[in-house]
Amino acid sequence: MNSNKKGYYGSMLLSQLASEMDEGVGDLIELASPDEDEELFNKDLPEELPILPVKNIVLFPGVVIPITVGRQKSVKLVKKAYKGNRIVGVVAQKTTVEEPEKVDIYKVGTVARILKMIVLPDGNTTIIIQGKRRFEIEKFIQEDPFITANVRILPDEFPARNNHEIEAILQSLKDAAVKIMKLNPEIPQEAQVALDNIDNPIFLTHFLSSNISADLSDKQRLLEIDDGKERATVLLEHMLKDIQMLELKQEIHNKVHTDIDQQQRDYFLRQQMKVLQDELGFDGPDKEVEALRLKGNEKNWPQEVHEHFNKELDKVLRVNPQAAEYPVAISYCELLLDLPWNDTTKDNFDLKRAKKILDKDHYGLEKVKDRIIEYLAVRKLKNDVKGPILCLYGPPGVGKTSLGKSIAKALNRNYVRMALGGLHDEAEIRGHRKTYVGAMPGKVIQNIKKAGTGNPVFVLDEIDKVSSDFRGDPSSALLEVLDPEQNNSFSDNYLEVDYDLSKVLFIATANSLDTIQPALRDRMEIIEVSGYTLEEKTEIAQKHLIPKLREEHGLKGKDVTFSKTGIVKVIDAYTRESGVRSLERKLGAIVRHVAKSIAMEEDYNKKIGPKEVVKILGAEFFDKELYQDNKFPGVVTGLAWTSVGGEILFIESSLSRGRGKLTLSGQLGDVMKESAMTALSHLRSHASEMGIDYRVFDQYDLHVHVPAGAVPKDGPSAGITMLTSLASIYTQRKVKERIAMTGEITLRGKVLPVGGIKEKILAAKRAGINELILCKKNRRDIEEIDERYTKDLTIHYVDNVEEVLKIALLEEKVARPMKFEIEEEPKK
Repeated sequence: MNSNKKGYYGSMLLSQLASEMDEGVGDLIELASPDEDEELFNKDLPEELPILPVKNIVLFPGVVIPITVGRQKSVKLVKKAYKGNRIVGVVAQKTTVEEPEKVDIYKVGTVARILKMIVLPDGNTTIIIQGKRRFEIEKFIQEDPFITANVRILPDEFPARNNHEIEAILQSLKDAAVKIMKLNPEIPQEAQVALDNIDNPIFLTHFLSSNISADLSDKQRLLEIDDGKERATVLLEHMLKDIQMLELKQEIHNKVHTDIDQQQRDYFLRQQMKVLQDELGFDGPDKEVEALRLKGNEKNWPQEVHEHFNKELDKVLRVNPQAAEYPVAISYCELLLDLPWNDTTKDNFDLKRAKKILDKDHYGLEKVKDRIIEYLAVRKLKNDVKGPILCLYGPPGVGKTSLGKSIAKALNRNYVRMALGGLHDEAEIRGHRKTYVGAMPGKVIQNIKKAGTGNPVFVLDEIDKVSSDFRGDPSSALLEVLDPEQNNSFSDNYLEVDYDLSKVLFIATANSLDTIQPALRDRMEIIEVSGYTLEEKTEIAQKHLIPKLREEHGLKGKDVTFSKTGIVKVIDAYTRESGVRSLERKLGAIVRHVAKSIAMEEDYNKKIGPKEVVKILGAEFFDKELYQDNKFPGVVTGLAWTSVGGEILFIESSLSRGRGKLTLSGQLGDVMKESAMTALSHLRSHASEMGIDYRVFDQYDLHVHVPAGAVPKDGPSAGITMLTSLASIYTQRKVKERIAMTGEITLRGKVLPVGGIKEKILAAKRAGINELILCKKNRRDIEEIDERYTKDLTIHYVDNVEEVLKIALLEEKVARPMKFEIEEEPKK
């Protein structure tokens, strides 16, 4: 590098530094002339140099930098050198200690010339130095008052420029430097001018090494490299890394700048829209959010929910009102406001009033009514009892669902109903997460919102018809809803905060318990709602159904009345059910016929009796099963329970010559077939006691039939009936008149209890039977039945089959007894 260009570069940097400093700050010292400077450094440099350690700086030859000197040793060194030849050895520190020693500094540094010294008012001294030659410390001489050392000047070697590879490296360095200056706006324009005036390859590498963005250790390594080509290559690697980093930063900056510009534009437009809406009197998004916040401050809800609500409103304010997320967030906040967190109705503890309401709305159902009165009594004495989980189990049409309304009216609570029939998606119970499109809360929370209070009567209708598929198991989701120990913190996916369901009175309804998940069934209190008796149906029709139908069809009491015999005719001949739905439909058909007659001004009988029922409804639909006489052996009357009430059934047996084959018919289920085989086995093992020739069993075929073969029959209720029928046919003894029985048997002859006693008793009374045989353990069922239903009935309680046969079979033979022709067995 020639002296003129180097002097130009040094003068330019010095002028820039001087312009940045305030005039008159300290004493300005005149600079040595460039001629004197060059003449001095063309001579041999002294072997002994004062060493000036500097922090975070690596000085390269030819580079001018300012250094602030604050340490006492460094101040003494600078002042002594400035009075002398102004030559110092500048070495970078390995560490940032305040008082560096020999081990804390690098061995390679740069010989520098102090160009200017400024004493600042605060006592610190700033010097402007220019690097001249690289050197290496060979030996330290002293450390006080400052470090001095023997040094060796290192040569700067660079291959000739006629080499294409060297030219390519140098050009690459300049191109990289130009690109860095374009990418980094902080680099002043003068640097481009200085770069263009550098022609010396050695100074070019030193200049660029001083200005690259690299660690101190990397710059020190560049200073220590003697070979110019190697230094240029390593320098180019660092500069290319700088370019990559600057390009990445610029790309990120451009993206962020674009986003900020868009946000500023949107903000400006929103502010304009807000001003226009205010002028026109429209409510903007901010007003909408503030209105919700005011409602939230007045809402009676838990503190944690209030805090969650305010956080959600804060999120809404950060969302663009035109974004799809905005209405979703607003809807969520409105749901939180609409839910009745702590809003409850006060229970009416007038137990007499409650009982009166229940009796008025529902005839019968004494167990359910007693349970509700018990619940009210406990709440009256202790006001913090959790709501029970009741499950009303019984056949359709007995008033399980409508009972919920009456309970709500008796308790003075709101009423809500949720249909579970066919439900197969778990999200219907727990809701969807807000992140899903079209998300909404589960039906439990929706119905609580609909109820408007936190303690409604909540009817879960048809809980036995919940199904499951790949979308989950709703029955499992209902476990948390119906568990009194868990539902005080019910978690809905959409709601995100726990909701207290412990104050809700849940009433589930089911037609069958078999399909209810065992864990779910365990959480509920099962209350059986049996079918209505003929008398109860008659009362329900007179007190509830007929007045309701008259009102629905626009008739008055004087327009049509029903006699009791007419109602009984409808029940017996046109309906066969445990509930009253079919009865209501048939009575509705009669009322509509009357309404048509009135509208067409036709003559009609205002009082509906049995004749009018048959005339309006047509031929009788059902034949009433009546007791048949005992002229034939093997015909016994049994009692059965069906989903529509109790029925009597006849079991018939017959014998024919054969090889002891057993035939069962009448579409019997497995249980009834097993009962027949058990009865036959018991009879064969006790044949001698009954006076039966054992050979009859092998020489005669037995056929057991239950009439109405198109109707499936099954259940453990026909054991003693089967045995009595077989005993009668094999002994040809008469069966006692007007007697029916129900019970299961074992091979040992024990009689086991069965269910559905109330319905069976009513069926027996309808059939004209006045004597029953039951297991002793069924006595408890009889005691729970109203005495008016067991009036005029003689009930025998038995423990074994001997007692059954003793009561049911007469000693008298039938009129035409069968004669058994027994063949003698061949002697062996």
